Amino acid sequence: MNQDLMPILIGGGQITEKKTDIETASTPMDLMEKAVLDAADNAGINPDRLTDLDTLVVIKSLYEFTRNSPEALAHRINAQSAKQWILPASGNYPQFLVNKYAEEIANGKSRFALFAGTEAMATGRKLIKSGKKPDWQEPSDRDPDHMQPEMSFGNEHEKAYGIWPARYVYPLFENALRGKYGHDIDTHQLAIGRLFEKFSEVAADNPHSWYPIRRSAEEIAIPGPSNRFVSWPYTKYMNAMNQVNQSGAILMTSVGFAKELGIPEEKWVYLHGCGDADEIWNVSERVNYHSSPAIRVMVREAMNMADLGASDIDFFDIYSCFPCAVQVARDELGIPVDDDRPLTITGGLPYHGGAGSYSLNAIAAMLDKVRENPGKFGMVTANGGYLTKHAAGIYSTNRPVSPTEGMAPWRRTDPAEYRDEIQNMPRPELVENPSGAAVIETYTVGFGRDGQPDRCIIVGRLGDGSDLNAPRFLAYSPTDSDLLLSMTKSDFLNAPGRVERQGKYNIFSPN
Repeated sequence: MNQDLMPILIGGGQITEKKTDIETASTPMDLMEKAVLDAADNAGINPDRLTDLDTLVVIKSLYEFTRNSPEALAHRINAQSAKQWILPASGNYPQFLVNKYAEEIANGKSRFALFAGTEAMATGRKLIKSGKKPDWQEPSDRDPDHMQPEMSFGNEHEKAYGIWPARYVYPLFENALRGKYGHDIDTHQLAIGRLFEKFSEVAADNPHSWYPIRRSAEEIAIPGPSNRFVSWPYTKYMNAMNQVNQSGAILMTSVGFAKELGIPEEKWVYLHGCGDADEIWNVSERVNYHSSPAIRVMVREAMNMADLGASDIDFFDIYSCFPCAVQVARDELGIPVDDDRPLTITGGLPYHGGAGSYSLNAIAAMLDKVRENPGKFGMVTANGGYLTKHAAGIYSTNRPVSPTEGMAPWRRTDPAEYRDEIQNMPRPELVENPSGAAVIETYTVGFGRDGQPDRCIIVGRLGDGSDLNAPRFLAYSPTDSDLLLSMTKSDFLNAPGRVERQGKYNIFSPN
């Protein structure tokens, strides 16, 4: 067994640039280059050694700015000889890459790898408002090589009912969680405010945060002029903030090459456990809306690999695009609601800021955290889509025990081995043209920028609610403004009514 092939993380870079003067602000590629150089500095290596990279992967920006960003980055850092890849914009991919390349390095298929991502939407938005168009193209005569195909989250039927923008999808999970917890509307609203109050406290002390502001639970939970409802029950302060100028980068290598690079052991961080799992793809076909079988299985695999339990983890950064993402992961990890361990080390996506590759920043922060606390364990979870694609990693400066079989010093279970466990779970049948008595399974009320409700998206079940296997359907409610407002004040979970086709859409009318 060649211990020199043990994979390690050696550097993490983070850049947050709040300056948005359109004449002097950095381009997305400038930001990404700065993050890579910061990662090299974090590892304690001369940037000239980046020429030794054999793998360079860029996670696509939400607003992709140039034809071939991996090639452009390789030119910037003199790493043209590295194999260059691009990945679609999806929040799970930073941790996915760490998991994948730990295996590649352990098997001798890679020696020195870089993962990077960037977003400059704050500057881009300012340019557009000024009447200009962002011109961030860098010369290239070819398209990048894609490590994974582009994905479409959801199907046309879901999109017809507004189950497409994340701001409308995640509240469906939140209201289902409220039902699971047995909370009334006001109790639950304040509970998720308290959850994110703690995130804002961490963000306030993080120099990389876009919004380093302490906010109270009430300030977060209660709508107001600067904190309108986006889609009930979520206010603006509960939504991920992607209008940022941020970038992140991670460097991975083997123990053997780290020695060649002269990186001291106190910089080495090991991946003790990991997992990758996808939920049933379409939101309308999920087992339910208050749990995540994929996170449950992923956590089980990561913990088993590390020979740890949730109580052994000292630091968490749970993906936090919306409150429900944190609560579902917390529940699947088995962390009590009153546990005093913070669930973020950055401040989370609403307050630290959430570029498409946010978890690169979370992993970079975790490297620093476990180095500052030798022997302790940190866990990062990452989520893409609508609680769809998940990845997790457990980190420590402690050297993991090597597998007892085989030649590789580090080994994980192939995620394909547990994929079917999730995909084969029983689920309700979806009926696209329902008719008859029905109940609401979950719902959300969308609001316009004027502060007025403009739609109610409903996931319902045919029948009277007594049959747990009853067919599921998607619908809108009538657009009566009094009804829409009442659905945010009174609990309509499990409310009875009738669903019928009216023109192009299914309409559910409460009794």
